[in-house]
Amino acid sequence: MIVNAVDGCDQPLKKIFIPDLLARWPFPRRLNKHYSKVSAESCAWLESFQAFSPKAQQAFDRCDFGLLGCLTYSIASEEHVRSTCDYMNLAAVIDEYSDVSEVGEVRKQKDTLMDALHHPHEPRPKGEWIGGEVARQFWERTIRNGASGQLQKRFIAIFDKYLEGILQQAIDRSGHHIRDTQSYFDLRRKSVGANPALILLELDLDIPDEVISHPTLEDMADILSYNLEQARGDDDHNIVTIVMHEFDTDVNGAMLWVMDCHTKLEKKYFESLAAIPKWGEPIDSQVRKYCDSLGHWVRGCYAWSFESERYFGTNGMEVQRKRTERLIPRK
Repeated sequence: MIVNAVDGCDQPLKKIFIPDLLARWPFPRRLNKHYSKVSAESCAWLESFQAFSPKAQQAFDRCDFGLLGCLTYSIASEEHVRSTCDYMNLAAVIDEYSDVSEVGEVRKQKDTLMDALHHPHEPRPKGEWIGGEVARQFWERTIRNGASGQLQKRFIAIFDKYLEGILQQAIDRSGHHIRDTQSYFDLRRKSVGANPALILLELDLDIPDEVISHPTLEDMADILSYNLEQARGDDDHNIVTIVMHEFDTDVNGAMLWVMDCHTKLEKKYFESLAAIPKWGEPIDSQVRKYCDSLGHWVRGCYAWSFESERYFGTNGMEVQRKRTERLIPRK
């Protein structure tokens, strides 16, 4: 929703109303007790690769992806939350590079990343894109810290789909193609960056593959990851842009559409939660912990959006409180 405001020069400015999509979400904000130590270690690890210029690294650091890892994996052990912080940093590096790369280069990046995951104990070739070695070290540490064979298989499969989605976004971007809502949903459901992250929730769990792959649990993860990612991405892969384009509406109308979509997804999530079957102990306790972790994962992502400087700079907490943000003019 847009409201008018006036700056010091009496020039009208537009402000966007930011809806509180989690107003009724029953899971509170929690921060992992290892945040200070693990976030600093993960940040120093990422910086050691010199993936960015000093100025770009400073901007990257202000996003505080370690905070994201510790808010979303709030009860994970020190070893496991380190892996999740490293993953958040890796995913951000992938996004930063792919967003400014041509289709052919993004395809090469994807091949490098997947090869690194398949060969985590072999240092990457000299002169290769740095993302490969970042991915290799993240995955080698995750395996060393207890990732089961089942988790490894699931993560690699989901990560491949995520990278396919990034490649498709690059193809769309190169052709200035804006999808309709249905094709956007189809792409994002298969490729959202949250899906690999949700696999890492299983690091502290021991749930059989036939249980974690149950359609009800997979639907819950799909609903949550999709809803978190629906408004992210580049301009042509932003649901607000797509809704405005498809339905010939303004930001206000698009925001209302997204709010309605979120309400329906939230309802579907809790219906799925109520429909989870019983397998008996100790599996049922593990499944309850997994579902609880999913709920807190969502709250953690939402909290980080305001607490870091990723989206609102230093004004995040004020935006969260006032629910308005100044519309940035197009350059």
